Parts: sequence; C-alpha cells; structure tokens
Amino acid sequence: MSGGLFVTGTDTGCGKTEITLGIMHNLQQQGESVLGMKPIASGADMTRDGLRNEDALRIQAQCSREIPYSSVNPLVYQPPIAPHLAALAKGQPIRLDEIIQGYNQLQEMADRVVVEGVGGWHVPLGDSITLADLVRTLDLPVILVVGIRLGCLNHALMTAECMLNSGVPFKGWVANLVDPQMQALEENIITLQSWLPAPCLGEVPRLESPTPDRVAEYLDGPLLDAIQ
Repeated sequence: MSGGLFVTGTDTGCGKTEITLGIMHNLQQQGESVLGMKPIASGADMTRDGLRNEDALRIQAQCSREIPYSSVNPLVYQPPIAPHLAALAKGQPIRLDEIIQGYNQLQEMADRVVVEGVGGWHVPLGDSITLADLVRTLDLPVILVVGIRLGCLNHALMTAECMLNSGVPFKGWVANLVDPQMQALEENIITLQSWLPAPCLGEVPRLESPTPDRVAEYLDGPLLDAIQ
C-alpha cells in the first residue's frame, strides 16, 4: 500500500467530486489500483437499496474493483444540510473511529485510497469536531480544489492557512473553473500560484459533460510524484 490521499475544497460546489474522479483516473492510468471513499455525504435519494448519494455512486463506479456502497459512503444523510445537523436529526453522532476503521479496510485492498471530504475545511462534524480533525486522524496528504470564481483568492488562501495550521501535509491544489465568465481569470490563477505554498497540479476548464478521463487530461502527469 503506497498511501492514501485526501481531497478537500474551498467550499461547497467547488467541484471536489469531479476532481476526485479525475485524480482516481489519473492514478489508475499510472498503473495504480485505486479505491475511492466519501465518508460523509449529505443529500441522498431513497432507493430500494437504501439511501444513495449521487457523488458517492460515481466514486464507487470509478473504483478499480467492486466494493459495497457502504464501504465508499458509510455515513449518508437524506437532507442536503450540514452533516452535523443531519447526524443530529438522525440521532446518530458522527464517529471518527468508524470512518477510520472503514478507511483502514479499504487501505488493505488497493495501492491507494482517494478520500473526498464534505463541504469546506472547517465544516462541523459534531461538538468541537470539524473536517480538519478527520484529516488529521487519517494522517493523509491533502490536495485542495479551488473553485475559480469571484472570491476564490480569499477562500483559497484562508483554507491553505487553516490546513497548514492543522499540521497536515498540503501537497498541491487544482484550479477548477466554476465560472467561465470570471474576469481576470488568468491573473487570479497566477496570483494563487504565487501565494499558495504548494504546486498547482492542474487547471480544469468548465466542461459540458465532465467525465473522469476528460478531467484527468488537465491534471499534471507528475501528480503521483507530488503526493508521495
């Protein structure tokens, strides 16, 4: 097992899942067996098999081998609200030890496990617990997805500072073009390249029909080296 990887984002809707899928495809193309995990998901539909989150299903489909949905997404909530509120409403507090146990099981089954976070870096998971606590407990290198739109400079720089203060290894970031009409687009990316203390691993344009292989085309080849 060569190690895991955690994908976080500047905020909700920045494109974490698309980049996660692209990273998984990129690593698979480099000969790695890869599994994906979205430990916590808010916003799911009730199916005959139980609650299912669309993003988690896509991650499950991208895995190098078949694994149960519950292994990809052990904590799933129907309402699209903050996870700690969804867990409170369900009467089942989020337990980090259960997530760690699930991650460790996946770790034994593949070269790499790519874990996608929920919301932003400090989204609450419970009393005095945030996503940052989960990442510290997993002890994984982190890639930051920056949703390129108005306000991204502030969001990205604050997130990076919080990550570094949390003591996690910040290995790189991906520019994901959320707003193709954004003014001074290239200037904003150049600013981020100058200010963020980690390399840019790719610039992903706005794609009409994003697929893992298309997203992976815009991720740099040395991605594997960057996250060792």
